[in-house]
Amino acid sequence: MNDTWPYLDIHQSRTHEPTPYEYKLAATLEEVFTHEGHELTDVVRGLNARQVHAADGAPWTEESFRAEMNRLGA
Repeated sequence: MNDTWPYLDIHQSRTHEPTPYEYKLAATLEEVFTHEGHELTDVVRGLNARQVHAADGAPWTEESFRAEMNRLGA
């Protein structure tokens, strides 16, 4: 019998340290989820209202947000 729990590294799928952009996006998403909601329209509106734009500096659209989450592996 093994009395130890399996080890889980919370960053096991990470391929690199998050960039400043990724940290800011993550923190802002947490804020948006808390105050605005979880629906895609809420998320896009919340990010744009806080002027946390896409990596290219453009305001978010539903399509650009989906593409970025896919790129980031979220």
